[in-house]
Amino acid sequence: MATIISRTVNHLRYVNRSLVRSRLRISSPPLAESLQNRHLPLLQQSLAIYQRCLLSTTTNTAANEGNAESKTSENANSDNSGDGNKSGESHESNNAGRSVRGGPVSWLSFLLLVATGAGIVLYYDKEKRQHIEEIFKASKEVKQGPSVGKAAIGGPFNLINHEGKRVTEKDFLGKWTLLYFGFTHCPDICPDELQKLAAAVDKIKEKGGIEIVPLFISVDPERDTVEQVREYVKEFHPKLIGLTGSSDEIRSVARAYRVYYMKTQEEDSDYLVDHSIVMYLMSPKMEFVKFFGKNNDVDSLAEGITKEIKQYKKK
Repeated sequence: MATIISRTVNHLRYVNRSLVRSRLRISSPPLAESLQNRHLPLLQQSLAIYQRCLLSTTTNTAANEGNAESKTSENANSDNSGDGNKSGESHESNNAGRSVRGGPVSWLSFLLLVATGAGIVLYYDKEKRQHIEEIFKASKEVKQGPSVGKAAIGGPFNLINHEGKRVTEKDFLGKWTLLYFGFTHCPDICPDELQKLAAAVDKIKEKGGIEIVPLFISVDPERDTVEQVREYVKEFHPKLIGLTGSSDEIRSVARAYRVYYMKTQEEDSDYLVDHSIVMYLMSPKMEFVKFFGKNNDVDSLAEGITKEIKQYKKK
């Protein structure tokens, strides 16, 4: 019996250590606080009480067994001294009876303790599974749920168009705008993206009757003068508007639209500009709707823009 109780104590100690470790591993703050505040203290207090009871039971049982052995030896001595086999047998049976019935914890109490310990383990496993399911459900809802608020993209600007006139974001109010940042000396990417942009704008108008203003903003103010931008934009679309400005003005609008750009491999006036390759769809209020990356072709770009416009009109 002492061996069984000792094993039970060790098992409960293991469960207690698991509870402490699980408290350290939980990474979801709302769920972790709920689990720790409601369940873990109660379980650990119960485990501590059961451990003390079982330890005291182990000690008392061992003492009783020692007493039983000593009394048995005394009975054996009394048998050898001539008290008779019957008296020795009666002493042994009485002592054996006392070790079970007279101990601090009866067999029934011991079984109740074991059953309670098993219940705690099952309860802990159930809470752990429930906690994991809640984390999975919460992460799934975050991935599939609607976005909250609007992205902080866009803002006021004051630039010069390819005709030499000052324009601001207010000049584009009431129109859908598709905006792209690049530079006129770009060898391949900018021409490809502007051709895609022009084709998508024509396709959207042809299929959906939606008018979209294509807009190009230079990120190379040192070389992209008004004349340079004018000659460049007319190669792609008759309605493509080109904007340029001073270094500070370009830096300001690029920061507002979260656009990265930087000179690379500068040799006199021959250099490239590394920059973000993104198209921004802006609403008639000149508010950011969605961006489209380089991975879109003409068809997917046109379909994506049309879908966003239809959803916007339903709001």
